[in-house]
Amino acid sequence: MGFGNPVRSDDVAGVYVIEVLRKQLPAHPQITLLDMGTSAFETLFQLKGHQRIIIVDAVTNSGEPVGTIFKLPAEAIEAQIQDDPLVFLHSLKWDQALSYAKKILQSDYPKDIQVYLIAVDNIKLELSLSPEVKAAAEVVAEKIYAEVIEQEPAS
Repeated sequence: MGFGNPVRSDDVAGVYVIEVLRKQLPAHPQITLLDMGTSAFETLFQLKGHQRIIIVDAVTNSGEPVGTIFKLPAEAIEAQIQDDPLVFLHSLKWDQALSYAKKILQSDYPKDIQVYLIAVDNIKLELSLSPEVKAAAEVVAEKIYAEVIEQEPAS
């Protein structure tokens, strides 16, 4: 699942990773590649039926240089559930959506959710990725490709 806003410069890093992977893994029968854009709430409905989820997104204010890559389990950054029936769905972030999904899906919630974050600082209204973030996104795509191909059962 790649997240990002395509008109906010480096914020689109996660979506770019999905574009790269689509070229490397076209129509792969055991892998679903999802361009989530800014639709965090849709995360809830995409998790069921998957054993492993890899999320890619941009992160601002990390304190690290632009293009720094972080990899961590989703539990490390899951937001607390807000039991508010009026939660504004358009402002829901994917980490909050994961918390809701865990509550809703219960035993169907995937056990293995990993997150790649790419440090960015330019999320201005622009249509292009910076060279540093583009290079980092390509490294993340290579890492994910290697991870998923390594885990495939031999035929």
